[in-house]
Amino acid sequence: MMFDSNPDGATQAKTPHMPDDHPHVRREKVGVLLANLGTPDGYDYWSMRRYLNEFLSDKRVIDYSPWVWQPLLQVVILSKRPFSSGEAYKSIWNEEKGESPLMTITRSQTAKIRALLKDRFGDAIEVDFCMRYGSPSTKAKVRKMSELGCRRIVFFPLYPQYSGATTATANDHFFRALMEEKWQPPARTVPAYFDRPSYIDALAKSVERAYAALENTPDILVCSYHGVPQRYLNEGDPYHCHCLKTTRLLKERLGWEDSQITSTFQSRFGPEEWLRPYTVEEVARLAKNGKKRIAVIAPAFSADCIETLEEINEEIRESFEDAGGQEFTYIPCLNDDDAHMSALTEAIVENLGGWLDAGTRPGL
Repeated sequence: MMFDSNPDGATQAKTPHMPDDHPHVRREKVGVLLANLGTPDGYDYWSMRRYLNEFLSDKRVIDYSPWVWQPLLQVVILSKRPFSSGEAYKSIWNEEKGESPLMTITRSQTAKIRALLKDRFGDAIEVDFCMRYGSPSTKAKVRKMSELGCRRIVFFPLYPQYSGATTATANDHFFRALMEEKWQPPARTVPAYFDRPSYIDALAKSVERAYAALENTPDILVCSYHGVPQRYLNEGDPYHCHCLKTTRLLKERLGWEDSQITSTFQSRFGPEEWLRPYTVEEVARLAKNGKKRIAVIAPAFSADCIETLEEINEEIRESFEDAGGQEFTYIPCLNDDDAHMSALTEAIVENLGGWLDAGTRPGL
């Protein structure tokens, strides 16, 4: 096997038995594709409408009959909600970079994981990210990886706890993208990592740092998870169980009593019963029952986003303070924290097992 370069400098594979007119073939690599929820391109009405339409039309997210749901979505919800959601995004928007914080953080996470993996595997690996909704799309990034010679792909939905509305829909979209590839690569998906010791340790360290910086120790730590309808749990979705186990493992790692930590669920949507207790109601109840100092952490999010920076740090904070709460501390998501990046890289390396030697072997 020999390698040469095409005009754009990309390494190509050539074998002695290839005819002169054979198309160039990229040197084989293994791809690692990180996936997060997504973000609108801007906070104007039409950017928000496009994003919300894609998100709320996903049957994994809203599983009502489209004959019922789509008229309501298109005529009622999408005529009003882009305005309110746009205002919420505007309040947290990274104006310097012209993007949402989720995009900024996910890009930084990818760069750090890329560096960690390249230190270990060199040029045998290609690391990138995509979004389930909005840009950059999963389809575009799978296509790019194929063009770069990735003959095997590890796909990593960045959701610590599994849910059909998050992990499964990201995987669905990835599989649909693979269906369009002429040369379809073998693929692996990284499972939920809610109980991975290195992830729990990273969470605990973030709590310890936050508490050490406070003058007064909070009366309780509220672990606020994104909610899903109660019906999903009844239908077999393990998300609720994963969330409660995350809280229990975090409590055990911190060496705390049950009274020092609790689990709640936020972001309720629509009239259906969702997982309880609801964060916005629970923080008010805690304040009225004498818990005047609380801290809130969001272990279901790998990166700060609209649900943490706006909903928790504004709406939920306001509910607590209006009920008589005095000190509210939001503990940021793990984002691109080194311990978090190490935990995610550890999970990726496990899922690369047995692939890199074969995956980077030159030849067709």
